[in-house]
Amino acid sequence: MVKLLQRGAAIATAAPYIWLGYEAAKSPGARKELVAQAGLPAADLLVRINGAAMVVGGLALATGFRQRRAALGLIASMVPTTLVGHSFWQHDDPQMRVTNRIQFLKNLGLIGGLVALASLAPNQSSPSTTRRRLRRRG
Repeated sequence: MVKLLQRGAAIATAAPYIWLGYEAAKSPGARKELVAQAGLPAADLLVRINGAAMVVGGLALATGFRQRRAALGLIASMVPTTLVGHSFWQHDDPQMRVTNRIQFLKNLGLIGGLVALASLAPNQSSPSTTRRRLRRRG
């Protein structure tokens, strides 16, 4: 039952990354302006790459393929996304501040879910590490 709940949690956590990552990769929209304002080059390309990375990480997380690596990769993607996309502290307009604070906190919660899933993932040794370990035993 625990494994079923963990798989359900992974699928639920992966869903926004798959959906929103696809949208960002397909159509960067206003995201590219935020990236450009942050002083990063090739904003359109960076948004598309980040979106594609979220789709790949989300699919891996949902299917359980290298769950720890998928979760850590999504965390690595979410930190700059959250800091650049939802820097509520930089807004003077109260409504923009509230909206971006909500999105910032939502992303923080998603990152927390990823940390939990990464900690629940089985040990994912590389094939060469596994072979060495088996040779030592036998």
